[in-house]
Amino acid sequence: MNVIVLVARREFTARLRTRAFLISNIVIVAAVVVGLVLASALSGSSTTAATNVGLVGPASSLSATLTHTGEAAGVPIDPIDLPDEARAKADVQSGSVDAALVPDGHEHYRVLTKTSLDEKVAGVLGAAVKQQALANVLVAQGVDPAQLAVATSAAGITVTSLTPPDPQKGQRIGLAYTAVVLLYATLLMFGMYVAMGVVEEKANRVVELLLSTIRPLELLWGKVIGIGLVGLAQLALIGAVAVITATATGLITIGGTAVAVFGSALGWYVLGFVFFAVLYAAAASMVSRQEDLNSTTMPLTLLVIAMFAVAQACVQHPDGDLSNTLSWIPPFSTVLMPIRIAAGVTGTAQIVGTIALMLVACLAMSLLAARIYRRSILQTGTKVSWRDALARS
Repeated sequence: MNVIVLVARREFTARLRTRAFLISNIVIVAAVVVGLVLASALSGSSTTAATNVGLVGPASSLSATLTHTGEAAGVPIDPIDLPDEARAKADVQSGSVDAALVPDGHEHYRVLTKTSLDEKVAGVLGAAVKQQALANVLVAQGVDPAQLAVATSAAGITVTSLTPPDPQKGQRIGLAYTAVVLLYATLLMFGMYVAMGVVEEKANRVVELLLSTIRPLELLWGKVIGIGLVGLAQLALIGAVAVITATATGLITIGGTAVAVFGSALGWYVLGFVFFAVLYAAAASMVSRQEDLNSTTMPLTLLVIAMFAVAQACVQHPDGDLSNTLSWIPPFSTVLMPIRIAAGVTGTAQIVGTIALMLVACLAMSLLAARIYRRSILQTGTKVSWRDALARS
């Protein structure tokens, strides 16, 4: 154990102190903060702007009705009185007003617009004109519109939803997708770091010197643990900055859920990294040159990409059959369980069960990778295929 800790410390400090690693993390953190601040600013400025509607002559009596009808429909209307049709045409042409109402007979109006009129705005204008006409008829018949409104105010409907929508669904989906992207990038990047480190030491014959004093599995586990801790530190830093910034800017209002998703992503990263890192190390032990590394690691890379593709398909439907079924199958549970935790569609039994299955899978892959690594790490020259490596193991 002391030897493994020593190797892990060497890998951790060597990679953590590199200028490229420090600069890249500063850039990533800055990009996350700036992106979230901009997203918050844009979302805050997305309120619907009022539509300026010019009212010519008698149309000015529609001012209050237009305002109230627009508010009820969620289409703000800003009425502006205009002296005549000529002024209305000039203001519409210049863009001072978006549209203008010009009287065209009894209770009928023409709408002047520069190019076209938004359907929602047209609906508000038509409803306001009809409401005003109805009020005029009621007054002519001796009915007070205000009293009629009071008498009919209790009339209406009450909607009872048997399965009410989750008002926080959008935030949950956003959290889930962010966790999946971070897990995908981190697993792929640091898994390849393990593989490249193994090949580099093998190509430079450094591994022969190291194995003259320590055992192969001590070197393997020290490298996996050291690089894994670097990935965990990076993921924790980016995740913490993202959660704090999103909460501070108001993009996330479900802070407890965000922390839970963040914590689950860290835990599943550890399991997923162990599963893939030992296999990446085994794959790297079968080659002696960096040029041959892609061919042996390709099956693992394709598996990680397949996991990400499945997660993308499930992120909008985290409670679907596909998500529920594959979340029990390692290593797909690595990316699917954080999605289900974010959506709140999983229970304690499934969380514990999937973790137990993933631990068993990690143990099995570790034993297999250890046998391949131990028998291939000192073999130079010819590249060893997965078939040969598995046959010999």
